Amino acid sequence: MSADPRVSIHPDSTVLMAAIAARLITKLVDIQDKHGEATVVLTGGSMGIGSLKAVAESPAAPAVDWSKVNFWWGDERFVSASDPERNARQAHEALLERISADPARIHVPGSTEDFDTPEEAAADYARRLSDAAAAEHAADMSDDRPERPSALPRFDIVLLGVGPDAHVASLFPEQAGIREKELTVVGVRNSPKPPPLRVSLTLPAINTAAEIWMVVAGEDKAGAVGLALAGANPVQVPAAGPRGRNETLWLIDENAASRVPEQLVRKG
Repeated sequence: MSADPRVSIHPDSTVLMAAIAARLITKLVDIQDKHGEATVVLTGGSMGIGSLKAVAESPAAPAVDWSKVNFWWGDERFVSASDPERNARQAHEALLERISADPARIHVPGSTEDFDTPEEAAADYARRLSDAAAAEHAADMSDDRPERPSALPRFDIVLLGVGPDAHVASLFPEQAGIREKELTVVGVRNSPKPPPLRVSLTLPAINTAAEIWMVVAGEDKAGAVGLALAGANPVQVPAAGPRGRNETLWLIDENAASRVPEQLVRKG
């Protein structure tokens, strides 16, 4: 079962990033109260990284036990680990190096120093996800645990940005990645947005998350947001595809909201 999307609109990108930060801190505290740890899948882009910076600067940030938060990425650029365009490097600078994160819980997709091709990096990332799922399964002694481990650990929250072309993670319109049904991670070639080589979670992997938060700002995204929320085909409009099991929440600013169906809108 998956949750239909709902939309929360904020006045501008600055207010939106602060709201995302506050919501994320509160949610992580709640999840840790229930499970002892929490898992969040990060995104890059101006909204994703700006929201992480807002988390780091929030007076409420110490309420989270950051040493018990698992960090993964929805996608990564297959470039050098030191490249400033790497999502992981930007996230470290914005948040991870400013909190008491456990390095063993920070799972960064491989770079060009580690692998020759994005496909090799994708296979390694998929293996690490599977290993984390198996360890999580072994540690779960509850009566309702799955009979066998999944290929993925529990994703509590997946953060996703949206491009003007409606791509999410590194799943671009009409390309092989958005069509993938079996793999959890794919290597991406010929990305229409530089750099051309990337590693990305697939849509089936993303949609295992309990909650998916689409974080979007800017008039240039309004068309993509409107098409996604109108129920377009995800192959043509990848942003239409993400559906969290419990929550699918679009956190957007007013500039990105001009084409949102009225029945989905909730202000603030």
